[in-house]
Amino acid sequence: MSTLDPSVTTSAPAAADASGSGEVTALLRAHRAGDATALDRVFPLVYEHLRHVARAQLRHDGRGRDGAHTLSTTALVHEAYFKLADQAQLDVHDRGHFLAIAARAMRQVLVDSARRHRAERRGGGAAHLDLDAAEIAVESRAETLVALDEALERLAQFGARLARVVELRFFGGLAEEEVARILGVTERTVRRDWVKARAWLHAELAPPAPDAPVH
Repeated sequence: MSTLDPSVTTSAPAAADASGSGEVTALLRAHRAGDATALDRVFPLVYEHLRHVARAQLRHDGRGRDGAHTLSTTALVHEAYFKLADQAQLDVHDRGHFLAIAARAMRQVLVDSARRHRAERRGGGAAHLDLDAAEIAVESRAETLVALDEALERLAQFGARLARVVELRFFGGLAEEEVARILGVTERTVRRDWVKARAWLHAELAPPAPDAPVH
């Protein structure tokens, strides 16, 4: 089983570059104060970051084995945004908080798509998910993506912060520094949590060992 190394996700341009962060925070404050157009103005400021994450999640161009585009990079970004915009009482404090919520929306869209695909094409079992590259071919790995989501739910029952670290790094493409700021912990704690979560998820998602031979 590969190690959980989110190195690809940390290079997201908007995650690494804090320019525009103040503007995003100001717009989110305006949204909380009742400005109905503020959230729409946030979208262009975080779009490149969201596209980078979506591109990483949808390996290559999002084509299934039959060549059909079942979920494209643009579709993933827009579906995630629509999930956010549909929340009438969306209470977002700053750019980091917005990206954290966007990570959850990305996860929901990806898993929903995987569940639909799994229902259409039953059988085949779970494929290996290479979390090193933080890339998911939804069409060919639906079983494994759903298994990852369910494993994260189980992890959250006894290690909520561990599950959040995985969600923010893997689904949200956020760097350690941003994850630490969002969770209110140190970067060292984020790294330690990532190691713990990696070990638990690897054990949880590993295929069952074959029965030992009877002598």
